[in-house]
Amino acid sequence: MSDLPFTLDQLRILKAIAAEGSFKRAADSLYVSQPAVSLQVQNLERQLDVPLFDRGGRRAQLTEAGHLLISYGDRILSLCQETCRAIEDLQNLQGGTLIVGASQTTGTYLLPRMLGLFRQQYPDVAVQLHVHSTRRTAWSVANGQIDLAIIGGEIPPELQDSLEIVPYAEDELALILPVFHPFSRLAQIERDDLYRLQFIALDSQSTIRKVIDQVLTRCGIETRRLKVEMELNTIEGIKNAVQAGLGAAFVSISAIEKELQMGVLHRVRIEGVVVNRTLSVIINPNRYRSKAAEAFTQEILPQFSNYKPSDKGKSAEGKSAEVLALEPTT
Repeated sequence: MSDLPFTLDQLRILKAIAAEGSFKRAADSLYVSQPAVSLQVQNLERQLDVPLFDRGGRRAQLTEAGHLLISYGDRILSLCQETCRAIEDLQNLQGGTLIVGASQTTGTYLLPRMLGLFRQQYPDVAVQLHVHSTRRTAWSVANGQIDLAIIGGEIPPELQDSLEIVPYAEDELALILPVFHPFSRLAQIERDDLYRLQFIALDSQSTIRKVIDQVLTRCGIETRRLKVEMELNTIEGIKNAVQAGLGAAFVSISAIEKELQMGVLHRVRIEGVVVNRTLSVIINPNRYRSKAAEAFTQEILPQFSNYKPSDKGKSAEGKSAEVLALEPTT
């Protein structure tokens, strides 16, 4: 594409001449000399190869080409001014957009609370939440499509060196039962009792399912002996199925807060077994971090964990995190 035949300065001069009706008054309004204005108009007409003013009268009259150019020039200059205002507003968190990514459970149950608090503090910032698999979310952060994300799965190996990965919180995956199940009268069951339950689970390829199987295996439980009677693709579907008496399930503690308070599900502990997964905040340190993303990181994330924005690193080694808070800390 060739260079444009006009500059923003030339459009500003053209607009001033049309508004003032003369080259001299236009020059005075722009605080430049009349010869400088005349030279810019001559250069512009030469570059466009059309006359822009009818110089036969005392007042500068626009030609048809001049009217056409000034109509587009007004839109161009207006958009430039709007751009400057948007940048200024973004710097003051009075505009702009925050785009946050999350995997399924965190995106459904945790992020809405965080974004709600953020919107209360910065109501003029537009907020977007993208909920996808950990892999897809990580690639979106790497490509700059998402400002930051909270995920619970493993980052693709090819992205681990390019992303900043900071452990955020430990998310406990609780065992839930129908309230009328015989085990619901117990606060704790034995490990072998798991083999007597019928389970409802996510697909075997899901991140949460893999975490559960790994933790149970480390605790000496044979996952192949667990009776998975039904596989569903949403946490809400699993909770409803358990509530209906179709089986037991492992779900994030953050996903069952209301159900436990209402008494429609029973959470039971397993002796000597705690199923946890680490949630991490991921950011691309090589891309510009907007003021909105910085405010979310500095002000909102710490309210739900012991997250320290100054912590930087590529792995979870040597890091510790509190159990995921269900409500903001005060």
